[in-house]
Amino acid sequence: MPGKNLSRDEAQQRASILAVDGYRVRLDVTSAPDPAAATFRSTTTVAFRCTQPGADTFLDLLAPAVRSITLNGRALDPATAYDGARVHVDGLAAENELTIEADCAYSRTGEGLHRFVDPVDGETYLYTHYEPADARRVFATFEQPDLKAPFTFTVTAPAAWDVWSNAPHEAVTAEDGTTGSGTRTWEFAPTKPISTYLTAVVAGPYHVARDHYSRELADGTTLEIPLSAMCRRSLAPYFDAEEILGVTKLGLDFFHEEFDYPYPFGKYDQAFVPEYNIGAMENPGCVTFREEFVFRSKVTDAAYEARANVILHEMAHMWFGDLVTMRWWDDLWLKESFADFMGSYGLIGARTRYSSAWVTFANQRKAWAYRQDQFPTTHPITADIRDLEDAKLNFDGITYAKGASVLKQLVAYAGSEAFFEGARRYFKRHAFGNTELTDLLDILEETSGRDLKAWAAAWLQTAGVNSLTPQVTTDAEGRITELAVLQDGDVLRPHRIALGLYDRDSDGALVRTERIELDVTGARTVVTGAAGRPRPALVLLNDDDLTYCKIRFDQDSLETLRTGLGDIRDELSRALAWSAVWNLTRDGLMPARDYVALVLRFAGQEGNIGVLQSLHLQAKTAVDLYADPAWRAEGGRLLADGALRELRDAVPGSDHQLAWARFLAQTAGGAEHLGLVRGLLAGSARIDGLEVDQELRWSLWLALAAAGQASDEELAAELAADNTAGGKRQYTHCLAARPTPEAKAAAWSAVVDSDELPNALVEANIAGFAVPAHRDLTALYAAPYFKLLERIWAERTIEIAMRFVAGFFPSAHTDESTLAEADAWLDGHPQAAPALRRLVLERRDDLARALRAQACDRA
Repeated sequence: MPGKNLSRDEAQQRASILAVDGYRVRLDVTSAPDPAAATFRSTTTVAFRCTQPGADTFLDLLAPAVRSITLNGRALDPATAYDGARVHVDGLAAENELTIEADCAYSRTGEGLHRFVDPVDGETYLYTHYEPADARRVFATFEQPDLKAPFTFTVTAPAAWDVWSNAPHEAVTAEDGTTGSGTRTWEFAPTKPISTYLTAVVAGPYHVARDHYSRELADGTTLEIPLSAMCRRSLAPYFDAEEILGVTKLGLDFFHEEFDYPYPFGKYDQAFVPEYNIGAMENPGCVTFREEFVFRSKVTDAAYEARANVILHEMAHMWFGDLVTMRWWDDLWLKESFADFMGSYGLIGARTRYSSAWVTFANQRKAWAYRQDQFPTTHPITADIRDLEDAKLNFDGITYAKGASVLKQLVAYAGSEAFFEGARRYFKRHAFGNTELTDLLDILEETSGRDLKAWAAAWLQTAGVNSLTPQVTTDAEGRITELAVLQDGDVLRPHRIALGLYDRDSDGALVRTERIELDVTGARTVVTGAAGRPRPALVLLNDDDLTYCKIRFDQDSLETLRTGLGDIRDELSRALAWSAVWNLTRDGLMPARDYVALVLRFAGQEGNIGVLQSLHLQAKTAVDLYADPAWRAEGGRLLADGALRELRDAVPGSDHQLAWARFLAQTAGGAEHLGLVRGLLAGSARIDGLEVDQELRWSLWLALAAAGQASDEELAAELAADNTAGGKRQYTHCLAARPTPEAKAAAWSAVVDSDELPNALVEANIAGFAVPAHRDLTALYAAPYFKLLERIWAERTIEIAMRFVAGFFPSAHTDESTLAEADAWLDGHPQAAPALRRLVLERRDDLARALRAQACDRA
């Protein structure tokens, strides 16, 4: 579609001549409960100035139909002014008013205005999601972050509904009936100046919990913030709003203390919405979250920590991103890296109960960053974003987790007080404006007294991850003669690290006996002060996780880990060791079966539940992708045996017991394991303390379905017992996971041959189709996959197209022929969309990595 992919150059040209004074947007969604209604009425009036009277410009709009366009009282013909993606206007005045009336489409992909019908009670729910550029699916916009403006929304909806937007509502008018029938119109106050992608509307018969936050400010006034949290009515019995709002209040206290800038958006609503594509979105005053954060069944404490982290992440955005916004998507890190860092920092600083936040960050968030940073498509934290498709793909492990890791280093380098004083000045200086990298660095240089340009060049403007390896030489008496740190990577960077020396104590635990902090520069850095010390059992680089790097081990330290990784007493140090041996496995430097052996030996004594769940995921990946194919069956059996053993040994009712039960469901394959799975479902088998609730039941049914031991009738009966949105997703996943040609064909066809499925069911079909153990069944789809890539990319929304490209790539077919097919497509399609090529190249790189790891495992 012409003009659908806005370029940076186009955005810069438009911003050079325009300034937007305000939008008035009127939406009529009274048709939403009618399943036959595909569209809603959208009327946008935008007031803007032009520095070049007589010039032309365009607005962004994706709508099935445009009814009218009026510029400064002059009617324009939609047939010629609208090309399907842009509304072209010419003859601009110095001051302009443009009104566009359109029929916009309800979405089933989570982009624009998403419509969902609850299968439990038939109620209809709406919510918007725009980032980076889908506001144009709901109203006509200048869809770029630097053309900020106040927005005034008016929404007409069914009378029984409530409606929320970024600002408080000023009036609600009943029309065509009373509150129980007809419609009501909600008129909202104007917002502060914000970017188009941050606007929001949530509408429907949501269940709402309300609270209030008060804070006395330094000037003696009191800040009052109305709070609310909402979810679908059918989820209300599971909604722990008190916990959610409790974390919210702790976060507001913390950010006010640290940022010294009052929350600027009036109210604070948090909506947990269905079929959401991401974790959450920082719409000022109206944050949206995926409703999977409303836990229908028992979850481990790691899930509660993750939710609290996301709550604080989105709250940090109210300042980093909403109050002060990047000028263009090149500086996406100015919001996402900061929010990712503040999510973990805030869990500790706000005195929540999640005291292991930095362990989770080191073990999980940084694993995401390390993986992304080793792709051939890696990019600097400050990226080169040519267009909106580039922007969509850069919501990745670099922008989030690597950026957050680097900010953690910056806080240590510049000092926490200098860092937060810089943030305070940044907010005051650029409030409601747009910034670039230099704007922040200039302020941080003021507050820290340091020249940060070299630091920024090394860490923000280069790509790739360094590896640090200890080199230890000893004398005949076992004393260190020299300890050095070797650094490799395409770009050698300065690292401030702590080096831990570990030995066993009287109880046999591995404890740190010495901590040496040093600066690592260049390819080889000698550790002063280490010479003459007894050789320790373990040298752990980057202890305390001060820098962003992969760590390696000398041979003696690696042998210590093989026999005693679980004996490391400190939780963070142990998590760093687990992360390091996983990176060795991914890099083809440690056989996959050795990593599996470590998990089987030590995971049972891992106290941190989040780390344990990571180990489960990684061990399964090691067997499925990185192990010698000839050993896969044995490796899978070992994992299932280990899961069963630890499940039986776990404390009844504990998080660890639940985690091992889920891992058993993921690995079950033999008669003994599957027999227990069926017994747990039927109630004929029981494990003391284990509650087989609805979510666990679906996990167990998935194990049986993937093994070909769940009948159509049994799965249908389970759906009948759980006729919910979550149940429908799980049922679809189970159907697609069955090991039959018919099941795979149906899942493929459901996604490829129709665009009618909602995003959640697209995801469920792909997940079931791509069971690694079914690689023989899915092999025949590799050739059609490569043939369809460009058509799917052109015809589907980018959200669905991305799911297709990543999910149906033949990742489980780890052989040279699949690699050759990927290379042939890349070589034969040099003109394909850059974002599409990037996704294929990343999947191709994962495949090549798996082949290297398998070669290591065979050696």
